[in-house]
Order: sequence, then C-alpha cells, then structure tokens
Amino acid sequence: MKVKNEVLLKCPTGIRGLDEITGGGLPQGRPTLVCGGTGCGKTLFAMEFLLRGALHHDEPGVFMSFEEKPDELVQNYASLGFNLKDLLARHLLALDYVHIERSEIEETGEYDLEGLFIRLGHAIDSVGAKRVVLDTVEALFSGFSSESILRAELRRLFRFLKAKGVTAIVTGEQGERTLTRYGLEEYVADCVIFLNHTVVEQVATRRLRIIKYRGSSHGTNEYPFLIDEQGFSVMPITSLGLDHRASTERVSTGIPRLDTMLGGKGYYRGSSILVTGTAGTGKSSMAAHFVNAACRRGERCLYFAFEESQSQILRNMRSIGLDLEQWVEKGLLRFHTTRPTIYGLEMHLVTMHKAVEGFSPAIVVIDPISNLVTTATESEVKSMLCRLVDYLKLKQITAFCTDLTTTSASLERTEVGISSLMDAWLLLQNIESSGERNRGLYILKARGIAHSNQVREFLLTDQGVNLRDVYVGQGGVLTGAARIAQEAKDRASAIDRRQETERKQRELERRKKIVEAQIASLQEEFEIEQEELQRIVTHEKLNDEALMRESLELAKARQADSVASSAINRKSSKGEGTQ
Repeated sequence: MKVKNEVLLKCPTGIRGLDEITGGGLPQGRPTLVCGGTGCGKTLFAMEFLLRGALHHDEPGVFMSFEEKPDELVQNYASLGFNLKDLLARHLLALDYVHIERSEIEETGEYDLEGLFIRLGHAIDSVGAKRVVLDTVEALFSGFSSESILRAELRRLFRFLKAKGVTAIVTGEQGERTLTRYGLEEYVADCVIFLNHTVVEQVATRRLRIIKYRGSSHGTNEYPFLIDEQGFSVMPITSLGLDHRASTERVSTGIPRLDTMLGGKGYYRGSSILVTGTAGTGKSSMAAHFVNAACRRGERCLYFAFEESQSQILRNMRSIGLDLEQWVEKGLLRFHTTRPTIYGLEMHLVTMHKAVEGFSPAIVVIDPISNLVTTATESEVKSMLCRLVDYLKLKQITAFCTDLTTTSASLERTEVGISSLMDAWLLLQNIESSGERNRGLYILKARGIAHSNQVREFLLTDQGVNLRDVYVGQGGVLTGAARIAQEAKDRASAIDRRQETERKQRELERRKKIVEAQIASLQEEFEIEQEELQRIVTHEKLNDEALMRESLELAKARQADSVASSAINRKSSKGEGTQ
C-alpha cells in the first residue's frame, strides 16, 4: 500500500532571495528560530517577515518585543521606508512590548508564563494574525532565575503558537558554544536560521545559513545578505550552472577597426569580455567606447567603477571625444561607484545583483575586477566573478570586465585568474622603443569568432580610440616615433626606387630608340642589298634565258643543216643508181 506524501506548506517571507533558498519560505504554522550575534539583523529580518506578509500576502502579524517599545520600532523602521503607523491603523499589524524586570517579579514554585500567553493570544485575535514574532526571548531568561521552569514554559509557548496556527519567528542571541545563549534550538527544531556578522581585515560581511529545516530541502551554504534602504535581501552564492542560451547576435565594440578585427561585427551579445593590461594602457577607454556604442543603439548600460567617481570618468572620457554625460541624462547609463573596501566581497555581489535587477541593463561594465582582490583572496574573487558571469549570461547581459596586470607578472595572466571564464580576451600592452612608450592591442581569444592575430597600435586621440597597423620588419615591431621614422624612411626609399625605376625606364626608351634606328638602318641596307641581289639574279636569269634561246636556235639550225645534208645525200645516192 502506497503512503501518500504530504507536502509541507510554506509561508513566503517576501524577502528577496530567502524564499529561493528555502524552497518557498518558512514552515507554515510552525515556529522558526532566527539566531545570531548583536547587530546581525535578527530584528529587521523578523519585522520584514511581518511587513511583507501584511503588504503582499494579506496576512496580519503580531510583533511582541521584550527590548524595544512600539514607538521606537515605528521610528526605527520609518528610516527603511516602512510605515508601521499605517499598518497599525489598518489592523494589519499589532505591536506589543513586554517589560521584564527581576526586581518586579515575585517568583514562586508555581510561576508560569500564562500572562504572556494571554497577552499574545489577545494580540493575535485582535488583528486575526497569521504571523507572529517574539523578539528576543533571551530577555525572559534575564528576568528569571529558574531556567528549568522557563524552559518548560517555552515548550508550552511553542505548542501554543502551533495550536494557534500562526507562522512564528523567535529571535535569539548567539551563545559561546551554541547557536543561542540558552540552547533554544533544542525546542524550536522545525527551522533554524543563523545570521552571522563578521569583520575580516576591517571589512564587515553579513551571512545567512539555514542550520535546519525539518521536512524540506533547502540551501545549505552560507549566503550573503544586505541591509539597505530597501530592507533585507539575500544572495545565493552557488553557481547558476551552464544552461544559459548562447546568442548569435553581434554587438559593436564601438571601435570600427576593432570590429573588423573581430570578423567585422564585434562581440556576441550575452558574452563575457575581458580587457587586461598595465596601468594607463586604455582599458577604461575601451569600456567607454563599448558603452557609448550601446547607448547610441538605445540600450541601457550599468557601469561598476571601483577606482574613479562618476564625474571623473565623465570628465576623462570627454578628453577623447566621448560625451557619456548625455546618456546619463537620458537614463541609458547608470554608474555605481564605490571603493572595494567599503564592504565584503559577497556584499558587492549582492549589490550588483540588486542594481542589475533594478535597472535591467543590456551591458554591464566592471572596471576593474582586480581591485576586488583587496577585500578577499584570489580564489574567493574568482568564485564570486564566476557566479556573477553566469548570472549575467543567464539574463543575456553582455559583461565587459577590465583587469589591471602588473609589469612583473606575465601579461597573459589575469590578476584573479578568470581568463578561462571569458569568451573574448583582449590584451593592451605598452611597447617601449626609441625612448618612448606606445600601446599595442592583441586579441588573445574570441570564442566562436574568426579574429585577427595581428597586433595593432592603440592610439588615444581627440576623436577617441584609433587602431593603426604597426611596422613589422627586421628590427621587430615599431610604434610611435620609431614607426613614423621608419615609415618616412620607407617613403624615401620608395621615392628613390621610383625615381631609379623612372631613370631606367628613360634609359631603356633611349636605348630602344637607338636600337630601333640601328634596326631601321640595317633593314634599309638589307633591303638595298636584297634589291641589288634581286637585280643581279634577274640579270643573270635574263642572260640564262638568252643563252638558252641561242642554244635552242643553234640546235635547231644544226638540226636543219643535218636534215638538209641527209636529203642531199639521199638525192646523190639516187642519181648514182640511175646512171
């Protein structure tokens, strides 16, 4: 006989990212323990759970505090944009403050928390609450000396909350060797969430971890979370996988000659581009060209800068003929400028995600990624950037990253070792020759694109970036003044060769005319001799013909004489016979 699987009902928190890693929210109708040290965000987490439920899910809530009074709560959360007074007036929220003081309590062996149950039950019934927060129950322990009685009453309290059918959050302070100071996790075992606020090398980072979630699969990693003017948000740190779609659309680099080097069309949309180079090689200028071209197409661009302010970037780009301020004013370009050390690495990831979600850009620039190394190790930065690149690819957002390399290291190695994650990798390099430094651009790789393998001189002009052919000869690659001097020599040599060629052509023409004259003279002599020979031949032929006629006539005469002699002889013979 098959047993029908019961699905655990969940209560959505409305907190960005948390519902994703919990598979839908907190266990509905059960208590959840949220614990952590001072200042880690437990109260905000719990309050936002109530507010999101009241505003977005029509589930009223009760917030019972043992530390802060209602007017203090109203004032504190107004700074985050939450209007608690409005929710109180609409009976979507009830605030109750329970003050506990040891000197005011007369303990007896029969003491219990019945009075607390009555107050809590009344608050739940007054607004028809579906969600309840107790913040923080450690205050109960500070008021009573008999922990055994209080522990028993806490068990009864949690059973009471389950009987009411409310989804509850109980906050607790972190202990030295336990999650909470008094081991509350033993009693609230359905779901336990631990918030951590650490400071490493003067950089603060907040992280969340789900210690336990009975009856449900959940994320088990540590997840960074951010507290800002929009409240509480969680960012999963696991990689998003490699199932994103690969676009065949191409986008211009903003530099026509570079487009030509990339098959005439530029980068693939949704790809990741890396530009590396030492200081001053023009990495930010290439990023600005890419952004400018995208804004001209009407696409939104988000620019994360870790070295320069927005006004400084706008001023610097004007020096190469790029007016990026016009795109800022039109709402197509948004800058997010901050120092990497302002908060932890994971906070940067959360901040970037929130900025991308809020702006929906087509292009994201990170300039430079190497500065993130100041807040974490190289492996941590690589892991963070891997997740960011996967996230942007999933959304078909083109990522343009710059990376500062050092002259002491190999230029074909990035500071954080992420070149293998990138679809296109361009290297800007200083080329020193003839007492000056010039820039050269190389395309080290471009996946799926037939690209040039030649180096180009990278020039920053008043009209922007210009790529020129470098001089490659026996002396190697020449740029700048050396290239100009060599080109001048080449032009002079070309002129000399052209003039020499023209001189030789004139000499050949002269010699040709002389030869032609000689040939004409010889031809004339030949014709004269030929005519003379013809005359002689003709004369001799005439003589021969005359001789032949004379011989023929002589032969005829001799023949006639012979005939006549024969006739005479015959007559003589006949006369003798007659006689």
